[in-house]
Amino acid sequence: MESEFVAWLRARLPAHERLRLGPGDDAAVLRLGDRASCVVTVDLLTDGVDFHVGQASPRRIGHKSLAVNLSDLAAMAARPLAVVVALALPRHGGRELAEGLYEGMLPLAEQFDVVIAGGDTNSWDGPLVVSITAIGEVTSHGPLLRSGAKPGDQIVVTGAFGGSILGHHFDFTPRVDEALKLNERYDLHAGIDVSDGLSIDLSRLAKESGCGAVITESLIPIAPAAEQLAAQLNDRSTPLDHALGDGEDFELILAVAPPEAERMIAEQPIDAPLTRIGHFVETPGLWQIDPAGNQRPVTPRGWEHELN
Repeated sequence: MESEFVAWLRARLPAHERLRLGPGDDAAVLRLGDRASCVVTVDLLTDGVDFHVGQASPRRIGHKSLAVNLSDLAAMAARPLAVVVALALPRHGGRELAEGLYEGMLPLAEQFDVVIAGGDTNSWDGPLVVSITAIGEVTSHGPLLRSGAKPGDQIVVTGAFGGSILGHHFDFTPRVDEALKLNERYDLHAGIDVSDGLSIDLSRLAKESGCGAVITESLIPIAPAAEQLAAQLNDRSTPLDHALGDGEDFELILAVAPPEAERMIAEQPIDAPLTRIGHFVETPGLWQIDPAGNQRPVTPRGWEHELN
């Protein structure tokens, strides 16, 4: 599994004075001389896994390819600066496809004042592959890491969850501005974006922080698309199932001390709603509290690449 490979890689890679934070978080943090720390992340998206050429327009694919990288920077509360784009294009129709991809990226880059600084283009007999490396900078409030949650901290999330496959995963706007504003205004202990699923990404944050998490079912904000998808599938899955495990919501999970969380919820300072869905505990693992008040351990659900 991908998580096992990342654990091996973290143990194998040597420490370096320029590396403040290596593999295991949403992005790496580098020291570059006397300048503010640099945040770097890369995402590789492939036809047949992250999108299907022919079912989605090149513009939507391009938008998503850039947006997922900016979401990683948002998870670190880093200000985006620039990206470089690498494309492996099908030999036939590659030029038109490439132009459409960039037409999808450019409005988003302009919205967040991100420079598309270059990259690489290749052609081959395989499917479309898009790899974007994003560079950001740490603000004076520091990077937001996965490892800072403490027992007793509240779990606060932006937005709603589930059913992203119905369109949100292509058209979402990364929570860059929201993350920067929240990190400036409040004392946030830890953060992660929900790319693979609310429950699995929450479990990753808790594990990096050396603690566990308890979520209350009735508090989880469920997107209308999750209810729509559950009705369409008619497979006994519930909207809550989709909210916990669908992934690609690209919302934020934040660990915040109780008084600060109360202030955030009361003030609602961003356009997206903020919701408290649970709290962190000392015992490792993930638990759910059902409507009857019963607490039970749950297995995190979501997307994880299989590496055999």
